[in-house]
Amino acid sequence: MKNFKLYILSGLLFVAACKPEIHTPSLSRGTANFSRFIAVGNSLTAGYSNGGLYLDGQLNSYPSIMAKQMAQVGGGAFNQPLFTSAQANGSGYLTLAGFTKTGSPIIDTVTTDLAIRSEYNAPGFGPVILYTKYTGDIENYGVPGIKLLNITFPQYGNYNGYFERLLPGDGSTTTLNTDYLDFVTAKPFTFFTDWLGNNDALSYATTGGAGDVLTDKTTFAQLYEASLQALTAGGAKGVVATIPDVTSIPYFNTVTVAAINAQVAALGAKLYITALVSGTTYAPRLATNSDLIVLTFPTSMLGTLVSTPYGPLPYGLTPYTPVDNKYVLDANEVALTRDYVQSYNNTIKTQAAARGLAVFDAYTYLNNVQLNGLEIDGISLSSAYITGGLFSLDGVHLTPRGYAIIANEFIKAINTTYSANVPLANVASYQGLKFP
Repeated sequence: MKNFKLYILSGLLFVAACKPEIHTPSLSRGTANFSRFIAVGNSLTAGYSNGGLYLDGQLNSYPSIMAKQMAQVGGGAFNQPLFTSAQANGSGYLTLAGFTKTGSPIIDTVTTDLAIRSEYNAPGFGPVILYTKYTGDIENYGVPGIKLLNITFPQYGNYNGYFERLLPGDGSTTTLNTDYLDFVTAKPFTFFTDWLGNNDALSYATTGGAGDVLTDKTTFAQLYEASLQALTAGGAKGVVATIPDVTSIPYFNTVTVAAINAQVAALGAKLYITALVSGTTYAPRLATNSDLIVLTFPTSMLGTLVSTPYGPLPYGLTPYTPVDNKYVLDANEVALTRDYVQSYNNTIKTQAAARGLAVFDAYTYLNNVQLNGLEIDGISLSSAYITGGLFSLDGVHLTPRGYAIIANEFIKAINTTYSANVPLANVASYQGLKFP
């Protein structure tokens, strides 16, 4: 028995001696310098969510999440143009109030404690909402609505209230003369993220091809090169992101042709749309499952009587009363949008490679999420509207949890390219869509 105990003891000592050591790589900034990190981009960069820009969204922007992680490897202060607590609801935003008996979401708009100071008509443009001015330091330069096409336009602040609130002056005139690219590069910085270019395709798509145009491919390439030249001129390193497939977001995949046709089948009807034939020529035709209906399509209009030369006819259900172009991104427009996005992304990756910059391929990543879903920190996520947890109520922008995931993908690209070990954010600590 004594010998048996000795065998047991020696065995345990042997196991303990042979236990492999686990080495955790020490945190490191690698060859990057995060002492002044700036973020360049549009609404996604600003933290826009649920159809608006407001304090809670700003606090959970992906650059602010990144900055918190960078702070652990020497990153400096990261200032955002935050709305005050008294005007925390900023531009106003959408909120989920509940569900109908049939399961449809009830969505309200928050209209209190806003940061709107006035509105004016910009000559040749139309109404521009002006927001309470911000005068502090800025590292997050995200401007909702900005296109790559706009970054060298000196008067852009006269046409975008989100940019105007960041510029000097009281906003009482329409003579602003500072372009975006000069504004973001006015002070020295050591590192940047650049996610410009989304709106050059998105604003065309979300208006069904009726309210905007796709930025010319050559013009996009020239402006993107100019932006990276300016951002890297002082020796700063950075990470850029490709443009997502804008046709894959919930905004275009929640209200479907198949669902509408199932709804009107009892009437012996099918859906007719206004579709692009060629160039700028449109004509009515039966909808197909390759056509995308926008999230904002007012389904209550479907089948309502519309006056025509042939008498009253149900809206959307005849070739004489097709669904308006602004509510549909038809198959030809889908193909056109995807073609331009692919061209834009080729430019982004080529220009980034020429400068040794890190790249987060948002196009591939988000398409994979749409196809296969995602599981992070034990949480199952998808691109589904409301239930997926990634996208906010506007069907375009992300939830705080979605932005945390994007922040981590940027960080992974940084770690790979710059031999860094910036820690990832804990996705589970960020909220998905708020339910009542």
